[in-house]
Amino acid sequence: MHYDQGDPKELKDKFWKALASSPFVMLQLDAEPDSAAPMTAQLDKDANAAIWFFTSPDNRFATGGPATAHFSSKGHDAFARITGALSEETSPERKDALWSNMIEAWFPEGKASALLLRMDLGEAAIWAGELGAINTARMFLGLNVRDELKGGYTETQL
Repeated sequence: MHYDQGDPKELKDKFWKALASSPFVMLQLDAEPDSAAPMTAQLDKDANAAIWFFTSPDNRFATGGPATAHFSSKGHDAFARITGALSEETSPERKDALWSNMIEAWFPEGKASALLLRMDLGEAAIWAGELGAINTARMFLGLNVRDELKGGYTETQL
């Protein structure tokens, strides 16, 4: 795809909406490339500089530290690479606010058996574009779509 520099605010908004719609990322500790694993991001609409993850206290992510999350929207029209730092979230109010039946399904022993990690977000690279039905068909036919595809890219602070 051909990406032009996009409006950072517009691309960040698109990213947050896409992540809210499908909150799954591949998370990895920067010091351990083989630690990459799918995780469900917990979002707070009033906190756009952090995301949270529930995990078990013995999970390798529990050690915290510099981390990177990779995101692909379910419609494949938004992608992101997000850097940040993982640490234990110590606020019981935050844990209560993010706890849900879906989380409890993973932790049937209850909240006390789950560790809540906060990822304080740093730099992000965001790609967004819309392929559309016509360009998808053109691609399957082997026709050039490079000039027809429009999208945006930005490197920004979250």
